[in-house]
Amino acid sequence: MARTEKVELTVLCLVYNEDAYLLQDRVKEDWKGYTLPGGHIESGESIVHAIVREMKEETGLTILNPKLCGVKQFPIKDGRYIVFLFRTDKYEGELISSEEGNMHWVKKKELSNVNLVSDFNELLQVILDDNLNEFQYIIEGDQWKVVLK
Repeated sequence: MARTEKVELTVLCLVYNEDAYLLQDRVKEDWKGYTLPGGHIESGESIVHAIVREMKEETGLTILNPKLCGVKQFPIKDGRYIVFLFRTDKYEGELISSEEGNMHWVKKKELSNVNLVSDFNELLQVILDDNLNEFQYIIEGDQWKVVLK
């Protein structure tokens, strides 16, 4: 078995305050709906720099002290797609939207009233539960299965 594989590296961040989450109403068809902002890590870029840069680009906010709190991964052709999951309640700046989608503060108690991406609840669970570290999709036969660890 090969020890190396094709890997795509990305980041997502849950920015929150006492009663709301900052969510992006994502417009791309491949993962459409309300989700966490983020994006790809550039070649040679540190993971922490990538989340700070992506958040600035997509939200206008400068996030402070992002905490790495989990990993999401799933298989892709000849490899895997890895998402480093961060959270922070420390930020400064003025909120903007980007071509990726409009940004909205969504009250925690109103999450069920918006069109969340299909795996949002699992993402949130891994990000918020200090006993969980990983959100993994595995393929069994022709079915995708979610495993939280």
